[in-house]
Amino acid sequence: MKHVVVLTGAGMSADSGLATFRDSGGLWEGYDINEVASVDGWRRNREKVLEFYNLRRKQAFEAEPNEGHLALARLEEYFDVTIVTQNVDNLHEQAGSNRVLHLHGELTKAQSEDDPNLIYDIGGDPIRLGDTAEDGAQLRPAIVWFGEMVPMIEKAAEVVGNSDILIVIGTSLVVYPAAGLVHYATGNIPRYVIDPSIPALQQLDRWEHIQATAADGTPELTEKLIREFAG
Repeated sequence: MKHVVVLTGAGMSADSGLATFRDSGGLWEGYDINEVASVDGWRRNREKVLEFYNLRRKQAFEAEPNEGHLALARLEEYFDVTIVTQNVDNLHEQAGSNRVLHLHGELTKAQSEDDPNLIYDIGGDPIRLGDTAEDGAQLRPAIVWFGEMVPMIEKAAEVVGNSDILIVIGTSLVVYPAAGLVHYATGNIPRYVIDPSIPALQQLDRWEHIQATAADGTPELTEKLIREFAG
């Protein structure tokens, strides 16, 4: 069974009604992203950061998977599928995907501000000042903020390196370290990118570009892969 690796970004969830940082022009619901998505911002104003992520968590919890998410889940009937996502929502899991690697963390989880290994599932519940982990430290969103290390990046590179088919959906892949992941794909494996615009991928001629949104393009590609590679 071929191993299909899918790299997804904000455009994957945009069709589910979740806005992207890039489209928001640096503001999200009136919040300056640099103020609420960084360690410095957390140190300056924990309450503001919690308020921002509580809003994002509520929005994500109310969102539903779109046709793109559902199509990727269907691929598991025919392929060994791993999804590497920059998204912090759980729409892939809601759609039925079983192997999802979150590069930037998950909204449905909280962690100790002192010990990143103390992680708790909180679902759609808010985090408030005074909510603490078992070590007594304030809980914070289990999100990788600007300036923090991306702990899953090495695992993601290994996954891409073991891919037989590589798909990029809804991400420009211009921000490192995630941008470097495509370079770990080996040989002349089939490469596909789904994006309404022309992506800034190096050696784009090696990629088959489906110029569509995630919700429209992913079902189309899914059917193509089943026809050509399943069996």
